[in-house]
Amino acid sequence: MPFINDLVEHNRGQLAEAPSPAADRLQSRFLFEPAQVMTLLRERIVGQEAALAAVESLLAVVKADIGERERPLSVILFMGPTGVGKTEIVRLLAQAIHGKADAFCRIDMNTLAQEHYAAALTGAPPGYVGSKEGTTLFDIEAIQGSFSWPGIVLFDELEKASREVIRSLLNVLDSGQMVLSSGSRRIDFRNSLIFMTSNIGAQEAWHYRAGFERGWRRWLRLQPRPGREKAIVEAALHRHFEPEFLNRIDRLLAFERLGGERLPDLLAIELDKLNQRLGRHGRQLEVDDAAAALLCAGHDRRFGARDLARRVRTQLEPKVAEYLLRNPQANRLRVRGGTRALCVEGERVG
Repeated sequence: MPFINDLVEHNRGQLAEAPSPAADRLQSRFLFEPAQVMTLLRERIVGQEAALAAVESLLAVVKADIGERERPLSVILFMGPTGVGKTEIVRLLAQAIHGKADAFCRIDMNTLAQEHYAAALTGAPPGYVGSKEGTTLFDIEAIQGSFSWPGIVLFDELEKASREVIRSLLNVLDSGQMVLSSGSRRIDFRNSLIFMTSNIGAQEAWHYRAGFERGWRRWLRLQPRPGREKAIVEAALHRHFEPEFLNRIDRLLAFERLGGERLPDLLAIELDKLNQRLGRHGRQLEVDDAAAALLCAGHDRRFGARDLARRVRTQLEPKVAEYLLRNPQANRLRVRGGTRALCVEGERVG
């Protein structure tokens, strides 16, 4: 069976020979629209304007189909602390491009911490159990995509994998192909958007900034040096990964730690998700300012948006569920903030 890119080249030639219905408009084999994709990303990702601008640029290159033929469509490493939107961007891209948030191949690199786990990606070597089957963790269909839709791959928490596992990816990032250890199968990544995430250096950067928020530095009103946190992260990155691996990455995108001023936007996103779920049952939820303040109170910046999402799940959702179980006819719900607790009220409308 030919690789997906062989089919791509064949179909591209047919398109070039066909008469163009609009000579002044670029004809792309990809059907997604970057503007529509970015609309969804900017609705759901907060405080990461630089990273979103870089994603928009790479989508434009992919849509124009002017990239190298013998490499993946793009290779991007997202760096930054937990809960800032690194993995969420990939989910949203899958949602916007393929219509499903799980329509991508995700490899959790923290499960590949031992050196011998490289076989989970490349398959068992000849003579070992499973070598003839050529089994692998990769979802080949999600990786290769189709003529009109790019595949999407995510290597999550990259720094947790063993060095041998990382080395097994070198050829993928360089030539867009992986030959399984059995030698009988090969996986083609040349029609794939490859994303990687890493928290490396984030803890060191956090301790650096935290040192200016307490003690004598705070008393003297000293401020962190501009660019110092980024330099800490980059130094950690170069200590951990070999130059030949980093040299195969197209874009290194640093994500910002989310400050308290972003909490209302993050909460609005979480409430919108909850309302979408309630909407499937014909119900709607409103949260007043006092309740919103309670949900945001005591937010732990170390955990980013995940901390706020956890508060919605553990403090708000149980209250809503209990009210609905007692009042199954209510379809319009209001959450008010009391002195220390949330209060849910409701009524049937219509």
